[in-house]
Amino acid sequence: MKIAVTSGKGGTGKTTIATMLAKAAENAQYLDCDAEEPNGKFFLKPEIEKTIPYTELVPKINEDRCTFCEKCADACAYKALVVMGKPLNKVMFFDELCHSCGACAYVCPVEGALVEIEQEVGLFNVGKAGNIDFVEGVLNIGEASATRLIATMKKRFMNDKKTVILDSPPGTSCSVVETIDGVDFVVLVSEPTPFGLSDLRLTVELVRDMGLPFGIVINKAEKENSLIDDYAKKENIEILYRLEFSRQIAEGYSKGILPFDKYAGDFKKVLKRIEELI
Repeated sequence: MKIAVTSGKGGTGKTTIATMLAKAAENAQYLDCDAEEPNGKFFLKPEIEKTIPYTELVPKINEDRCTFCEKCADACAYKALVVMGKPLNKVMFFDELCHSCGACAYVCPVEGALVEIEQEVGLFNVGKAGNIDFVEGVLNIGEASATRLIATMKKRFMNDKKTVILDSPPGTSCSVVETIDGVDFVVLVSEPTPFGLSDLRLTVELVRDMGLPFGIVINKAEKENSLIDDYAKKENIEILYRLEFSRQIAEGYSKGILPFDKYAGDFKKVLKRIEELI
């Protein structure tokens, strides 16, 4: 069973819910796909057993062979290449804009003028957090996108024999799409605020477009606040759980302490309900 946990924006408690689900599962693997700011480790406190560099292909220009025809620059949708013809005869490459799509190498008409080389753009940390298999993707600061890193992490490490909890990046970007693509269920974490509802609407639209089953977990739930409940009822979306607003939880969070002992039974029920809905 593969469960992705995502949210419309950062700071809603997505990682809190994802790590609580991982601890509640009996045979769990936790994949931290929020590669631009992975923080599941602060709560699960894994023992990292190995660190594996992650590389992507980027272009390298051989100006001695380049004819400066500009086909590579024209093919680059991200403007990572600028060709300056005569009299300069130079090609400038901005690696922070490169998405490693390979289009420049594909269109280059001169053999050896533009080759692709590997460049390290991130890493994977692999370890154990108690009985939980822990994998964390980390994108280097300044890199354009974590999408391919996430795809590689899923392909290389995801264990179909376990209950896999994928801690997604927030939002509705390509990185989120890559994370939730192919999972069995998506948990949408929201908080009962107008901003939270606005972002929740976007993620609901995304998972519906992708045809994925999903439900909502409300974080910082308050009895007198029915903002998310009203929306979910109108849209016929199941509320899987409401994690109460609590100063004690917030203080524990700031110290990297999960309230798992208090809510373990609740999150086991959430997993059971998800299993029924799949």
